[in-house]
Amino acid sequence: MTRISLGESITMTARNKPDAPSFLFPDGGQHTFAQTNARVNRLVSALRAQGIGRGDRLAVFSLDSHRYVEIVLAALKLGAVYVPLNYRLRRGEIDTLVARAAPVAFCYDVRYTDLLAGLPDAHPSIKLFLAMNGDEPEYEALLATGTEAEPPVVASDEHVIGLAFTSGTTGLPKAVLQSQRMMKAIVTEQVVEYRMRPDDVRYAAAPTFHITGICQLLMCVAYGTPSLILPQFDPRTTLDFLAADRLTAVFLVPTMISTVLALPDVHDHTYDRLRLMYYGASAMSPNLLRRAMDTFRCDFLNAFGAGTEAGLQAVLTPEDHRAALDGRPELLGSIGKPAFGVALRIVDEDLNEVPTGEVGEIATRSDMVMDGYLEMPEETERALRGGWFRAGDLGYLGENGYLYLAGRKKDMIVRGGENIFPIEIESVLAEHPAVAQAAVVGVADEHWSEVVRAWVTLRDGATATAEELAGHCAQRLAKFKVPAEFRFVDALPTNASGKILKRELRTWN
Repeated sequence: MTRISLGESITMTARNKPDAPSFLFPDGGQHTFAQTNARVNRLVSALRAQGIGRGDRLAVFSLDSHRYVEIVLAALKLGAVYVPLNYRLRRGEIDTLVARAAPVAFCYDVRYTDLLAGLPDAHPSIKLFLAMNGDEPEYEALLATGTEAEPPVVASDEHVIGLAFTSGTTGLPKAVLQSQRMMKAIVTEQVVEYRMRPDDVRYAAAPTFHITGICQLLMCVAYGTPSLILPQFDPRTTLDFLAADRLTAVFLVPTMISTVLALPDVHDHTYDRLRLMYYGASAMSPNLLRRAMDTFRCDFLNAFGAGTEAGLQAVLTPEDHRAALDGRPELLGSIGKPAFGVALRIVDEDLNEVPTGEVGEIATRSDMVMDGYLEMPEETERALRGGWFRAGDLGYLGENGYLYLAGRKKDMIVRGGENIFPIEIESVLAEHPAVAQAAVVGVADEHWSEVVRAWVTLRDGATATAEELAGHCAQRLAKFKVPAEFRFVDALPTNASGKILKRELRTWN
């Protein structure tokens, strides 16, 4: 049976809406869908002339740009495998991942030229080492050698088209095998759950190297709506586009929302065109969420998932958010109900379903689940045992049928035999008016085995003491959950997706 390939999405949209904008740029420029498709076809032709085709791997190490998306679309048309790399990596980490992926092409941002010096010599698999930007971009020179003829369809749903490394840093890096079936399902899922409309203009602040970022760009390409592309998230530029009524929907992680809300003129605008702000990647405190809802006065949606490995898993819809404001505030602590086409269970170590209200591991089945990990059969079997994907996220189902997150399995703190879930303490700390962000970790203790340490950043101009925050927690939490230690810092460590890096916090004193 002949199926539509994901690479054809730009082809079909370019035919249906040739003059409609595909990408908007912060300097006021734009590309149309016809321009984008022509550039992608030229790249496909040029790469084929270099001997690159189906199954070959193309690594990208760059900030976000239209060229990044063109490389991914070209890989999809080639049936090649794109390998997105986190641009925050150090050289040793890059070498490790490149050795694992063995790409034939490596496309990079010239700002990282010194960091990447000698990379092709160290990795013989690299045949094409391509600068994407600069004064005379090699990328554009390569594009000029190609033709705009539409290439034949070569990718099938069972083919692996993406090889993405998980954010974990312990042990051998896990490379996730992402099939076309998986990526198509994620794009379709987002069109449904993220409430796409023909008049949309969207911005997703997730970096393109992350599956959340690239799939939202592919979603807009497939649906035929423009996307704003910024090299990196910038709160000032984001607010300017929102205030100018140039965006209808934005995806931001909670730390980004908090940063935008901290801008001095955020309350000076009405945001008439903004209809949806959706968030994910980490939990958002009810206090921050209420501030955002009061400021932007649009619909909100919480998207929860294990994107790199399993796509979207649960959604707290705009209707749920409105219900919370109408007398059901407990819903703001939830991550919603299973997403469209997702089977979800809360299970124990033996995959037995646990009773309502009991904490267990979140397990899902859907077409958005990965094919496994590259050359790691034991890790694959553990994650996909019994046909159910498990990422180590803990949660429980309330009597109301909504899913509540209890943190990561590896983040759970065991103090004197009592299990403590950091997210519960973090939510309480976030309710304090002086607290901007909080992250809780366990630290070794001779008597208790582990005790709770809270890392806290304060809002601009605010003050708070450890004693004050401990008293705030003691009024709302059992005594054993109250942090034994507080550490005040100017900023918490985050990755490019905005997630707080607890593994780093565990190394801080």
